Amino acid sequence: MLQLPKSKTKQNLVSVDEAYELCRQITAEYAKTFYFGTLLMPKEKSKAIWAIYAWCRLTDELVDGEKAKYTTKETLAEWEQQLESIFAGYPLDDTDVALVDTIQNYPMGIEPFRDMIAGQRMDLVKNRYQTFEELELYCYRVAGTVGLMSNAVLGIGKDRNGVPWEKDKPIYVPTQEAISLGLAMQLTNILRDVGEDMQRDRIYLPLDDLHAFDYTEADLLAGTIDDRWKAIMKFQIKRARDYYKQAEDGIRYLIRDSRLPVWASLMLYQGILDEIEVNNYDVFNKRAFVAKHKKTLSLPIAWLRAQVL
Repeated sequence: MLQLPKSKTKQNLVSVDEAYELCRQITAEYAKTFYFGTLLMPKEKSKAIWAIYAWCRLTDELVDGEKAKYTTKETLAEWEQQLESIFAGYPLDDTDVALVDTIQNYPMGIEPFRDMIAGQRMDLVKNRYQTFEELELYCYRVAGTVGLMSNAVLGIGKDRNGVPWEKDKPIYVPTQEAISLGLAMQLTNILRDVGEDMQRDRIYLPLDDLHAFDYTEADLLAGTIDDRWKAIMKFQIKRARDYYKQAEDGIRYLIRDSRLPVWASLMLYQGILDEIEVNNYDVFNKRAFVAKHKKTLSLPIAWLRAQVL
């Protein structure tokens, strides 16, 4: 379990390099598929993404970690105050040092970070979502925001709109596509982690969707795998893949050295959906993951897509 940092005096904080190393370790430990994609980036961009991920992970730990039962609205308010300190250039924890440096190197707004904290506030009071619209808002806050944070690091290509006949059009910033990638990844997490979430009395599948397939919450809690469940999962997987497709359309607008890692991350994470299908939709007893050899085999395809799409 990830241990939340304790605030220190500025004199006792680690160096910038040490802070980035801490963020790298957090990313490598808790986001193996995502981390694999960051290794394809130029080193400075990788470090910046690690700093962003580490902050997001620590934020998530406030409501999902071992000390989550002690987290209150006041806890999150204090965390938001610490965020404001980071954006003012004053780190309070070791990992903050890396994020302060990242913000200085890649200027970005504070709003996506605040929105993510708002997502954690939702987790404090909600453990069920009636409609997909409610879930979509949650997914935006806890994951779509990561796409917005990352855009500043990834950068928009100098070739602007990607093809010669669009060169005179205004520069297009793929904001919605970045959000879509975050939504797709979060929906993938939700489908992969159905069993684990149930153990924490959390159901992220919209209850309306369960009812539409005549599948009850009791069926879910019992881990019932039948034709109804498979139909639900096929429906949810298609929804997630639709978001991945929307995200794909924005990659060509990125700086060239960012396209391969984004393509690779997208394909690898989407591969989790393939593994759920291979496991015959059993997400109660089996954790879907992409094996290392499959990750390696996907790289040439990701490279080709980064060159031509």
